[in-house]
Amino acid sequence: MKKVLLLILICFAMTMCTMEKKTNNVESGYVTKNLEGQQKAYDFIMGCQCYFLATLDGDSPRVRPFGTVNIFEDKLYIQTGYSKKVAKQILAHPKVEICAYDGTSSWIRISATLEEDTRLEAKKSMLDKYPSLRGMYSEDDDNTAVFFLRDAHVEISSFVEPKQEFDF
Repeated sequence: MKKVLLLILICFAMTMCTMEKKTNNVESGYVTKNLEGQQKAYDFIMGCQCYFLATLDGDSPRVRPFGTVNIFEDKLYIQTGYSKKVAKQILAHPKVEICAYDGTSSWIRISATLEEDTRLEAKKSMLDKYPSLRGMYSEDDDNTAVFFLRDAHVEISSFVEPKQEFDF
C-alpha cells in the first residue's frame, strides 16, 4: 500500500511540474548549445545600429528593423508587441532570419526558430535593458512579447575576412 501511495505522489508531483512548465510557455530542458557562439552573435548585433528581422506573412516575406536584443537565462531574446503584425507572423511561422551590417565590412545572418516566453521575468529583463520602452510596454501588460532564439545557425561574412559559421 505504501508503494502505491508513493507512486501516486510521484505521478502527482510530475504532473504538477509539467503543468507549471507549460504555463510558462517555455519548453522544458532547452539549453543553448554554444554559449560562446551566442555571445559572439549578440556582441555583433549590439555593435550595429539595428538588425532586420525577416518573417513570413502567409506566403510573402516581411522584413523590418528591430533594435531589442537581450541575453536572459543563457538565451538570446528579442521583443515586440502582440498587437503588431510581426508578433502574429512569428506565432504562426516561428522560423525567422535576422540580418545586421556593422557599417564597415561585415554582416551577420542568423536563421533560428523563435520560442515565445510569457514569463514576467523574461519580459522584465528585456524592459530593464531598454527602459525607454516602458512608455509603451510593461512586463505585466497583455502586449509585451518576448521570444528567444533556438536552434540558431549563424553566418558572419565579410568583404575582407573569411566567413565564420556556427550554431547556438
